[in-house]
Amino acid sequence: MNSHKKILIVDDEEISLEFFEVMLTKLGFIVEKATNGVEALEKVRGFYPDLIILDNIMPRMSGWECTKILKADPQFREIPIIMLSALDAVKDKVEGFELGVDDYITKPFNFSEVLVRIRALLRNRELVSHIRLRESCLSFAEALSADIRTNLTDFIRSIDALDHAIAQIVPWGERVFSSQKHKDLVETSEQDTFSHQLQQVRDKSQGMRKQVAELDACIEKTIFAWENIKKNSPGLMVQEE
Repeated sequence: MNSHKKILIVDDEEISLEFFEVMLTKLGFIVEKATNGVEALEKVRGFYPDLIILDNIMPRMSGWECTKILKADPQFREIPIIMLSALDAVKDKVEGFELGVDDYITKPFNFSEVLVRIRALLRNRELVSHIRLRESCLSFAEALSADIRTNLTDFIRSIDALDHAIAQIVPWGERVFSSQKHKDLVETSEQDTFSHQLQQVRDKSQGMRKQVAELDACIEKTIFAWENIKKNSPGLMVQEE
């Protein structure tokens, strides 16, 4: 899962930046660094990380302010943020979570714990992405099915019109071939050809009706399967804000 995952480290302490860069790079992550909130916002726009590790007390712009800006931006608000802080009071943690951080770790920290939380957040983000993709595909498929059904209805109307035309042609043909005038002019083989071709059109019409019915039944089964998926996994439905 680490392959090509991008992490932005934001901290005004160079030692902390170097530590995370070395450790995370060794684990296969792509790492970018920033020393304050203003620089972090610039890096986010160009680097677009999969996760941000953000210190809260920094010059120029704090982690709090940076988080508030990122979470208010539809383009970046889904990027998970781990807040690193020397403030361990409950009110500080609550404020961080209310701003939208996804995890809050107090200093000093254990890197193994940080790594576990990084991987958990990346897994969650990947899962949410898969769910959204699935929901998007389902919505598209449902719209497509509705469109196909509308077209099938129009197609059936066309078949009905064809059958109606056939029903009118039959008596007309019988009158033509039974008239004395045409008995002398029309060969029996031509009458047979007419009857044969007319029957072929009828067969084609019936065949199309059967295919339409089979396709409609297939669409019905598919819609039923989609409804079951939604019903059996309501917790996986993701609603856009």
